[in-house]
Amino acid sequence: MSQQTCSSRRALLLEGVRDTVPMLVGAAPFGVIFGTLAIAAGLSSATAIGMSVLVFAGSSQFIGVSLIGAGTALPVLWLTTFVVNLRHALYSATLLPFARDWSLAWRWPLAFWLTDETFAVVEHRFRTKGAQGGQWYWLGSSLAMYGNWLLWTVVGVSLGQSLPGLANLGLDFAMGATFAAIVAPQLKRRPALGAAVAAGVVAMLGRGLPYKLDLMLAALAGVTSGLLLEGLAGRKEQST
Repeated sequence: MSQQTCSSRRALLLEGVRDTVPMLVGAAPFGVIFGTLAIAAGLSSATAIGMSVLVFAGSSQFIGVSLIGAGTALPVLWLTTFVVNLRHALYSATLLPFARDWSLAWRWPLAFWLTDETFAVVEHRFRTKGAQGGQWYWLGSSLAMYGNWLLWTVVGVSLGQSLPGLANLGLDFAMGATFAAIVAPQLKRRPALGAAVAAGVVAMLGRGLPYKLDLMLAALAGVTSGLLLEGLAGRKEQST
């Protein structure tokens, strides 16, 4: 491997890290809040940190901790987190054209590390600059988000053990702001806009349902609408 190739890969990796820095700032409070909520729900510090290591899905972890704290049955817990994460089907459909020819040794770990934030960064980069060497860019973004999430989970667990009331200080305001920043640029595309509208309407209509069913149904409606509109757009392009 030439020195120039190594330098190019390192540059792409660092570019992915750099472009993800704003997302790291927004995700930091999430990790702290998750750690404190996990401790408040009765999870051990090892279990809470283990969730971030092995699950690495903020929304599912928050919902999982909430349902565990409420004593929800495991089938409901599994189904709820599964449906909430179905949005990754949309992410996969969007990024597949760029990653189709990559080896499984790349696709499997990058799929595990794919988050809302990394998707937003990677999709924008691929769409505007192409996917040449994109796996190294994606890896940089993923490792930055993964390390950041683990770090702030540990901080949250530590604070949750020493300051039990921290989860009630309103730090979760950053959650809505960060997700709004992630979603807004994607709404220029019809499938994304349709998914957002469908999910929002269902979430409002189902507000207050037990076991987080409103969120589960909203996620299902958003994913279904997005996939349908994506399919219709693809057929329209083929026919023209």
